[in-house]
Parts: sequence; C-alpha cells; structure tokens
Amino acid sequence: MNLDHRELNRSMSVYATHPLVGSGLPMWLPAGAVIRQELADFARELARADGCVSVYSPVLGKRALYERSGHWKKFDEDMFPAMHLGGDELVLRPANCPHHALIFASETRSYRDLPVRLNELASMFRAERSGVLSGLSRVRQITLDDTHVFCRSDQVEAEAGLALRSALNAQRVLGLSIDYIRLSTRDESYSWLGATEQWERGQESLRTAARPIADQHGLSLVEVPGEAAFYGPKLDIQVRDGRGHEETIATVQLDFNQPERFDLAYTGSDGRRHRPVMIHRGTVGSMERVTAALLEQYQGRLPFWLAPVQLTLLPIGPDQDESARALADEAIRYDLRPRIEHEGPLGSRIRRARERRDHLIGVIGPREAEAGIVQISDVAGDIRVDVPSARLVDLMRTAHRGRQHSIPWRE
Repeated sequence: MNLDHRELNRSMSVYATHPLVGSGLPMWLPAGAVIRQELADFARELARADGCVSVYSPVLGKRALYERSGHWKKFDEDMFPAMHLGGDELVLRPANCPHHALIFASETRSYRDLPVRLNELASMFRAERSGVLSGLSRVRQITLDDTHVFCRSDQVEAEAGLALRSALNAQRVLGLSIDYIRLSTRDESYSWLGATEQWERGQESLRTAARPIADQHGLSLVEVPGEAAFYGPKLDIQVRDGRGHEETIATVQLDFNQPERFDLAYTGSDGRRHRPVMIHRGTVGSMERVTAALLEQYQGRLPFWLAPVQLTLLPIGPDQDESARALADEAIRYDLRPRIEHEGPLGSRIRRARERRDHLIGVIGPREAEAGIVQISDVAGDIRVDVPSARLVDLMRTAHRGRQHSIPWRE
C-alpha cells in the first residue's frame, strides 16, 4: 500500500507543525530544507536557461495594490485580513504578479526590449480554511517558482511554447508522472476579465503552442472550459497524487488583466504606446506541493540528487571511525550529503537508515578499512557492491551534478 507524504514524514522528518505556529504553516526541517534547496536551485537554473532575470519583492502590499490588480474583489475571502499600520492597510500577498507588474513599469521599455522575463522564488499567502489543509499539499504559505513574462502579442505563442517545454523538462528530471496537459479556457459565464476577442486569440495561441509539444511527449491535450484563471486562459500540467487526486503541478497562464489595470506599456516601432501581454509561468511549481508529490511518487526513496542523506556510513567498530570520517569529509568537500552513525548494533543502524530512506548505506568493517573500500547497499536499486572510497565519491559527484536518479554502478 502506498503511503501519502504525511505518513512518510513520520520516519523521514521532512517538515514539522506546531499549534503555536498555526495550521497550514509547516516548518521545513533539515531533511526538507535539503529537498527545497535542491528544487530551488533547479528552478533558478531552468529560469536562467530561458533568459529569465531574478528579482525580489516584498510579501506585503497595500490593499490598494490588490484592489487595482483585481485580486481583492475576486479573492478577498481567501486573503488574510488587512493589517492597519498608520494610515495604511497592508495585506499579505495572495499572488506575486502585481509586484512584478510594477517592476516592469519601473522603467521605459521598447518593443526591442521584449520579452522581459522576471523570475522569483516567492512566497504568497492564502487564508485556506482549516478543513482543507493537508500536510504540504494544501498550506497557507506557498513558495512558488514564479516567472512573469511581458511580451508583444506576436511573441505569445513562442513564449508559451518555451514555458511549456521547460515545465515538461522539469517534470522529466523530477520523474513525476504526468497525466495530461489541460488547456483551461473560459466558459459562457460572465466572471471573466477582458474582452472576448482577447480570450479567443489567447486560447488559440496556447492551443497552437501546446499541440505539437503534447504530441512530442506522447501526452493528451485536453480542453476544459471554465477552468481558466479569471484573467486569462492557461495550460496546466496535471498529475495525480498517491490518493488518486488530480493536481496542477505547473502552469502557463495568459493575463490580459494586469497590463490593463497597471497601464503597462512599451514603445512600438511606430513610436506609439502598446500594451504588452503578461504570461505567468511556473516551471517546477510550488516547493510544498512538488515535495509532497515527489515523496509520494518515490515513497520516500528520492532520486539521488534530491535525497536528504545521500550516504549513511556505518563503521562496525571504533577502529573504523577514522576511515568513515575521512570519507565523509571528502564527500562534504564536494557538497555531497553523508551521515555517520555510530550508536547501536549494526542491524539497528541499518534498519534506521532504511526507515529514513537514506539513499546509500555504506558499511566499513576491518576488511573494508584495510582495503580502502566501502560495502555499499543501494536500497532502491537492490544492489550490494564493494566500492573503493575514492571511486565512490567520484560516482556520487557525477550523479549529483547530473541530477541523476541513481548511481550507475555497472557502467
């Protein structure tokens, strides 16, 4: 029976909660911090490869900011109450896009400057009701790999395709199983912002961009009316969690609302002001939801590059402590994650390492210490092999740098 991430967390200690902190506000423990940092580094690397530039913005904004963006009217029940400070009403942001819109507006832009891609690993806040909160998958503070692209209308299709390819590449590296790509469009209700013509052009641009990419990856492109964001159509990458619930893991969204509301503009080749299109792109996704999905996908035995403990070293006796320490220090020098455990019978230590889902378990006894080798158990691969210490570090370095799921022992 597959365990969900909350059950796996009991033995892996990825996150903790406490009544004094509050529901839906998990604290990342050292093991979870490792996973989150690796995901954040991966997200930044993907963003840089696509020409995104990093920005930082505050988690607070005036209520007037979200009234202007439309979030206050649309999501006021899902936002935390305003905080009164002097004559201002400050709000924890429900989304990062208004800040990025103002960053775009902070300087004059030409049509030759576009597209502008602003990336931030940013936190946003949702006042979720207690009954729907669940571990890392439904929380009140979400840390999102968030990029906002400002482009010309003739660039929308290319930018949407670029974002979708990066999101699918991210899921491939992570090893998450994708169900399908969803084209989320408007329906016949009257709750959508923006002109009908804009929506139709945007939906067709996303459809045209996504169809060949879906075909290339052997995925279905499913059009679902009524699932669009209130400000524009979107492409959603859909996965299922360990309980069979469908989740959106990454998204590419068109936004006709923010550029209009913030009067964003660039100077065209004709010397006149033109309105850019805004594209929201989440490549890796939210740190919380992706971590929950990964834990459930791998039942805690994460790919080597993501594993909180990549190698647990178990010296059989005190005489092997020096060999274990030398190997651990060499691994740490290359930014790898070893652990040495001395206390208790060897069988108990092996069992604890397996329960924590440590990726490799290395035993060093008198024979191994004298020969300069380690007896390695690769639990996920069901492999047991003797490896020279120097060779082991080289293999681990290669696997970590290449974001490999496992070490190719037989190559």
